Amino acid sequence: MDNSKDFLGQIEEYFGKPKRKPEQYSALGLAYIGDAVYDMIIRTIVMDMGNKKVSQFHHMTSSMVKAESQAELMKAILEELTEEEEAVFRHGRNAKSPTSAKNASIIDYRVATGFEALLGYLYLHHKWNRALELIKKGLDATGQLKRWLYPALNDYKKEGMGKNEI
Repeated sequence: MDNSKDFLGQIEEYFGKPKRKPEQYSALGLAYIGDAVYDMIIRTIVMDMGNKKVSQFHHMTSSMVKAESQAELMKAILEELTEEEEAVFRHGRNAKSPTSAKNASIIDYRVATGFEALLGYLYLHHKWNRALELIKKGLDATGQLKRWLYPALNDYKKEGMGKNEI
């Protein structure tokens, strides 16, 4: 296996190239894979906060991957998008989903779906760096890391646990 390939490239090497181009997937299909991509990125950031109970990891992660937080992040990076990226986002945002928002407004849910579609599109185009750049800009602009992760870490430190002991 060629270790210089990105994650998707390695998947393709083991299991074969996809039969479709990213442009051929539905907006909700792109959002489906984009949801997993964003979740994996946020889980990776959360894991770096130190050892915790799985329920603590889940609480921290779910705060950041919920539709409301994704919509806030997307609104913060909208001006950073290329025309192509903005078109993918709009396509995802305007898609008619058979499911509805459980704990979010319909507007936040649709914006989050557009965000996930964009991430899915970038992932399937092997544009990890661009996806990470946009996520970093959004997290910095919204202060979500400070708002969701760092307070939780401080709560655990108050209980007498250091970063490596949590």
